[in-house]
Order: sequence, then C-alpha cells, then structure tokens
Amino acid sequence: MATLFYTYYRRTNGDSKADRPLVISFNGGPGSASVWMHIAYTGPKVLNIDSEGYPLQPYGVQDNPHSILDVADIVYVNPVNTGYSRTIPASGEEVKREKFFGINADITYLAEWLNTFVSRHERWTSPKYLIGESYGGTRVSGLALALQDQQWMYLNGVILVSPADYKVFDSDTPISSSLNLPYFTAAAWHHGVLPEALQSKDLLEILPDAEAFALDVLMPALARGASLSTEEKLKVAEQMAYYSGLSQKAILEHNLDVPTHFFWKELLRDESGQTIGRLDSRYLGLDRTLAGDSPDYNAELSSWLHSFTPAINYYLREELNFKTDIKYNMFGDVHPWDKQNNHTRENLRLATAENPYLKVLFQAGYYDGATTYFNSKYTLWQIDPSGQMKERLDFKGYRSGHMMYLRSEDLKSANQDLRDFINSSLSKGKAAKY
Repeated sequence: MATLFYTYYRRTNGDSKADRPLVISFNGGPGSASVWMHIAYTGPKVLNIDSEGYPLQPYGVQDNPHSILDVADIVYVNPVNTGYSRTIPASGEEVKREKFFGINADITYLAEWLNTFVSRHERWTSPKYLIGESYGGTRVSGLALALQDQQWMYLNGVILVSPADYKVFDSDTPISSSLNLPYFTAAAWHHGVLPEALQSKDLLEILPDAEAFALDVLMPALARGASLSTEEKLKVAEQMAYYSGLSQKAILEHNLDVPTHFFWKELLRDESGQTIGRLDSRYLGLDRTLAGDSPDYNAELSSWLHSFTPAINYYLREELNFKTDIKYNMFGDVHPWDKQNNHTRENLRLATAENPYLKVLFQAGYYDGATTYFNSKYTLWQIDPSGQMKERLDFKGYRSGHMMYLRSEDLKSANQDLRDFINSSLSKGKAAKY
C-alpha cells in the first residue's frame, strides 16, 4: 500500500545492541520529510551554511562534529508521501488517504512500522528514544503511548523540538494569543526595537518579566473581553507595547489580540520596512508594499529550502549512493489531514506516568514565531498538571528559531543537551518502579 523510506545509522563496533541507545527521528509538517534534523542537527553531516544558518555556495554538506552518533544509533523516518516514501495504488485504485493522513492514522501505522523495524534490526533490548520536530512533536507524543499500549514497546525518552501543540493553537483567544507575547519580546529585542530599559539588558534577563505579564496580566485581560474597562484596556495595551516593540495604537486596533502574522509585518515597518521570518524571526524579507497585515512570503523558509534541497539530493545520491528517479519531497501532499480526536498531549502524560523510565525534553528557539518557546513551556506544564513528574520533564531554550541547530553555537549546545538527556535517562541498572 505504501513505501516508507528511511536512513539508518548504526555503530558496528564497540557497544552491543543491548547497550546502544536507538533514536527514532521524525520531522513535522505534517507532510515534511525527515531532512531537516538529518542533515543539519543530529546526523553525521550538516549543511554548508554560515555560522548563523544562512545559505552558502557551493551547496552541500560537511562533517558534523557535534552529532550524537557517539552515544546513539539513529533512524530518520520519512512518513508516507515525504522524502522518497509514497502511497502505492492497490489493484489499480489509489490508496484511501484517510489510512495515512491524520493525527491518529499517522500514529497507528507508524507504530506498526516501528515494531517491524525494531524486530528486523534486532533492537528490542536497546534503550529507545523518539525525537520529533514541529508537528513531529505531536506525532511522537502520540507514538509514546501507542508504542507502549499497542506494540508493548517502552521508551527511555521523548524529545520535542519546537513542538506544535494543536491544543494551544485551537484554544480560545486568552490562551493562544497571550502565549505569543514573550516571543514578541524576544524578536523585538533581537532587532533592537524595545525601549532602552529592556534593550539594555540581556534577553534572558527580560523574558521572565514578559512571561509573567503574559500569564498574570494579558491572559486575564483577554479573558475579560468586553467587560474590560477602557482605562484598563489602555493600561494593558501600554504594557504590551513596552514588551512587544509595537505601538499602543496598533495593539488597541486589535483589541489586545495581536496576530503573529501582523507582528511579522509590523515590527520593522517604520524602521527598515522589512518583514521578519515566521519560523525564525532573525530572518528578514522584502515585500511588494509596506502596506498590509502579513508578509508576502516566509523569509526563513525560502532561505532554508535554498540550502537544504540541493544538499539532501546530493548527499543521498552521491555520498550514500542511493539512486532513484523519484523526486525527493521536501514537503509532500498529505492533505486533507484529519486533526480530529487529538489526545496526544494526554497520551504523552499517560505514557510517562505508566513508565518510570520515561523522561521528556523540550527544545525551543526564542525567535520561533510559529511554535513559540513559551508554547513549549505551557505544554510542558499541562502534560504534568499535578507536578508529580516534573523531575522527569525538562526545557532548554536557544537564541535562534524553529531550527535552533542552524546556528553553529546552538548546534553544539543543543546536541550536548541531547547527549546529556540520553545519558541521564539510561537505567544504569535501576529498576523501573516508583
């Protein structure tokens, strides 16, 4: 019914399979190939890019001195219709799309596939980890429980890289909107447009205040809606302008609910006239007109596709010697995507509760405007509302965006954080019990 393309790196000397951790890596989309972390983060090669992540020619790859392959084997999985994976018409008819393209369908078939992979490669006794970026965070959150409950496969760790939590995106305005404010602060600080009292401090000094404002002031104000007095609204808008780099007037025109797409267009409108990136707001774009309420294009994604597409095609064909005329889908057709019955956040909580070995790590970039770092913190808090498992959940932030590893300094520190996480979550002879 379908082919699933993957790339598997395994050590053939040294540690036995029983001792050697296995990391199972997914990207997101949904509909994105497992290319981004493969050739820019955890794998043996990284892109030819500059130290901040911008494209360089000649295109291609170079050795990754920070890869976690020193402590784990890795398999990069491309879900159906991404990379070289494809649906295959059965009996002359196209496969029913709902079999693969939806939150729960995706989790179900990938859990089955992973059972087969682990069996064929004799990895049942290995410590196992899932890592998922963006929508991949939703995917691995659901897979953690599906593997335990349906495949009887227990994990040591789940890593969520800039995860997309649709419970936040689809929630009411007070939650979904207010959680964006600390990201506004970070992006405005990076571009030097905050008031001097904030701009003169380090980013990590000012974010706690922005977070407190978002939770303690903005969220309740948005919840008040029309019951908020004019005087109160003006005061909140003034504070919001202080923390966001936007004008009080623009904030009031949006009734305190400022969309991220407007922020990307507005922040530098009166400075340079440039737009800022969605997934990484360090990147700048040029629009046809200064007018408008959203950018013409995503500056960061254009930059990334600029360097990733030639590199993955070159690397697979010429270095790994995998020859095919099938097009490598950086983004594949997986729509319509069924988002109904999304319980992945609760699934991750239950999987963690059921398995005393299981630990969870969140990694996020402060300048990510799509799946913001504060969304990740909020998700972490909601996974464990009792606080009984908080010692097994951790958050790491980086001074970059969605793909924090494109910045060379963060490539090093983020891989080290993964390495430390893997080492800290190995059982080391300790029984799985409370």
